[in-house]
Amino acid sequence: MTCVAAIVAFHMNWWEGRKFLEIPRPLDWLVVVNVLAFLFNILMTLFKGKRQTTTALVLAMGLLFTALLYLPGMIWFDNHTLDSFYRWYVVHLWVEGVWELIMGGILSFLLIKITGVDREVIEKWLYVIVGLTFLSGILGTGHHFYYIGAPSYWLWIGAIFSAMEPLAFLAMALFAIKMYRKGEKKHPNKTALQWTMGTAIVSFVGAGLLGAAHTLPNVNLYTHGTLVTAAHGHMAFWGAYAMIVFAIIAYAMPNLTGRKLYDNGITRSAFWFSNIGMVGMTSAFGAAGVAQVYMERIMGVEFMETQLEIQPHFLVLIICATVFSIGITLYLINFFQYGQPTDEALIQE
Repeated sequence: MTCVAAIVAFHMNWWEGRKFLEIPRPLDWLVVVNVLAFLFNILMTLFKGKRQTTTALVLAMGLLFTALLYLPGMIWFDNHTLDSFYRWYVVHLWVEGVWELIMGGILSFLLIKITGVDREVIEKWLYVIVGLTFLSGILGTGHHFYYIGAPSYWLWIGAIFSAMEPLAFLAMALFAIKMYRKGEKKHPNKTALQWTMGTAIVSFVGAGLLGAAHTLPNVNLYTHGTLVTAAHGHMAFWGAYAMIVFAIIAYAMPNLTGRKLYDNGITRSAFWFSNIGMVGMTSAFGAAGVAQVYMERIMGVEFMETQLEIQPHFLVLIICATVFSIGITLYLINFFQYGQPTDEALIQE
């Protein structure tokens, strides 16, 4: 409800907020309450388990830091530079820091359950991912500080460590593929396996490769604030943080309800429609962004004139977004059709 209220108020222009942290202060506090309640629920569930595993601890650490790192975004500054500085700490350390820990924890859990590879083997890879995330993600924050008045040393810090950020996502992709090939367990839930492997691969392409493609200062000087960023952002968020949610739903729901959500063609269609649509959207954004950079930042063409020239890319974007929406709709149809609890026996793994 907090998100719904924030989105409605934003589109009704009831206030002028800040980019990426747009909600007003009353809803800020409501978010804090919601997150703390969610965190309490998750942590108490984990601590009541028979043993505390590395996978559970990494997940818990990611959730805890997600809550704590929201607080700097609530600090009020009259100075726009200071405001942007702290805002980007929140945005970056969420997306390229603690959320990666959450993603790594859930990915490890799914691979343990689906592939049958020993927990000890998978969690050794998880340590590598956590190390790379902290090393590159924290100092890689600097690539948001290139042009907001921060000291010039951030150019070097941001450039070096931002270039290392894809390594964490590459490690996740190699980790997933290696565990899948090594696994001897033929799990019947192919849908969960699809979404799990897709998460690792698409997040590497979207967050890793496309992020690195325009994060260096001499490139970001031209691409900053253009549709090139939108291309990176769409595929990164989809691969790293949306697909992992669909993966855990596809795995958990049959076990919770006793119904096999994966026993039909709708699930496969949902996976391919949504991913093909997202690849098309990312390509359209990328092509439009390159044209925008060249026309606006190099040739000096006016903004509105540039927008008219790149309109064909937006037509492609609409078509691909429609394909993507069909995939999501199919997933929801399958969920509501087969995801309701029944008296059927739970699936034994």
